[in-house]
Amino acid sequence: MSVKDYMTADVIAISPDTRVAKAADMMRKEEVRRLPVVENGRLVGLVTAGTMADASPSKATSLSIYEMNYLLNKTKIQDIMIKKVITVSPNASLEDAIYLMLQHKIGVLPVLDNNQLCGIITDKDVYRAFLHISGYGLAGVRIVLQADNVVSILAKVTEVISNENLNIRRTIIDTRASGKTVIEIQVDGDIEPVYLKEKLETIGVEVDSIAKTSEKPDFN
Repeated sequence: MSVKDYMTADVIAISPDTRVAKAADMMRKEEVRRLPVVENGRLVGLVTAGTMADASPSKATSLSIYEMNYLLNKTKIQDIMIKKVITVSPNASLEDAIYLMLQHKIGVLPVLDNNQLCGIITDKDVYRAFLHISGYGLAGVRIVLQADNVVSILAKVTEVISNENLNIRRTIIDTRASGKTVIEIQVDGDIEPVYLKEKLETIGVEVDSIAKTSEKPDFN
């Protein structure tokens, strides 16, 4: 799972000379909260909804509306942008990107390829990636199993599912604090969960839960 598979490639960027008022308008129009700042094809900064808010006059200010608008139209992005930007490579793993976000307490990483901006990945992209990887929103059956010997149980479960002419779409394996290994499997096909559970139990598999899942629409 690489960053390039989940990043937003069509990046809306601005120049350092862009006025703060114009950048704010772009954020509202495009419904984005971050704008990379690019000069001569290279990333030189980042502006976020937070930095924009900090740059805007407080509601408690004594400035008039005219004076506030004048100030926002005069101030350039280069005066308020974040200059030390944490970035990531498109070939980095998704886990690397998540680690960087957590380490630096940020929700966005510009993606650079040979020092050129080629995308941006945000916490929202990470959430979307998690849903995709887990198989959430797919129609079929979700099975949750517990096991001590993962290799053995996977072989048995795969055989049962194959014999029923079903297709495995996603498999997630996780070790819980208890030491038990939990396996979640998303299966395509129209089959009764009770019937499939009985089939799995005949081979000695411990089924925690099994239920039909419904298709859900994609969202932006």
